[in-house]
Amino acid sequence: MNPLLEATEVSTGYGELEIVHGVSVDVDQGELVTIIGPNGAGKSTLLKAIAGVLPKFSGTVTFDGRDVTPLSAPKMVAAGASFVPQTDNVFPSLSIRENLEMGGYQRVSGVSDRVAEVLAMFPELERRPGEQASNLSGGQRQALAIGRALMLDPRLLMLDEPTAALSPVMREEIFDRIEEIRSRGVAVLMVEQNAKEALARSDRGYVLVAGEAVLEQAGREMLDNPDVGRLFLGLEAAESAS
Repeated sequence: MNPLLEATEVSTGYGELEIVHGVSVDVDQGELVTIIGPNGAGKSTLLKAIAGVLPKFSGTVTFDGRDVTPLSAPKMVAAGASFVPQTDNVFPSLSIRENLEMGGYQRVSGVSDRVAEVLAMFPELERRPGEQASNLSGGQRQALAIGRALMLDPRLLMLDEPTAALSPVMREEIFDRIEEIRSRGVAVLMVEQNAKEALARSDRGYVLVAGEAVLEQAGREMLDNPDVGRLFLGLEAAESAS
């Protein structure tokens, strides 16, 4: 069976600067896959290219057997692959409900029903649907951004640093919700700096270093792999010290 998402030899970057060099990743239906690596490795850049936010210099991306390499982010969403950026991912001046309704703008019908379904997945939002998004905590905003991405019933959810800058309690809450989404059959591809927690919950993981994929392994096996400490934690510490 072919993967739901398959990115093959993707190179991308900003302007003429290539940051990601021929990286291949894939995600099966209902699978949770995490990309980790040191700061500056190109993780978010790769995810943005797959999602159609950035152009691909070379390589291909297929989704559900269809070549989606040239598609823009809105067209990727319409194809069934939603993307949640790390920042600026909600409308602060709108309410929780209005944010979700905005996420369902491409739906032909059933927006109200879907809003209710999504709110039920996030009790902290369901209790206050009229609250303005600007009043929410960082974790609540991230939950709202993920909920908005679910409004179109995507088959794939792509998340860029979903637990960045969150408290340990809210981090666990977001990871729990991500696992629940995966349990409902939605594939998840995420970039995450909280590597240990993410890999413990992931089916598979990839390590990116200097724009190249250097390791792919089952999530829990990767936790026990000394190469992960050398390739990821060790390099990250060296970068922080420089």
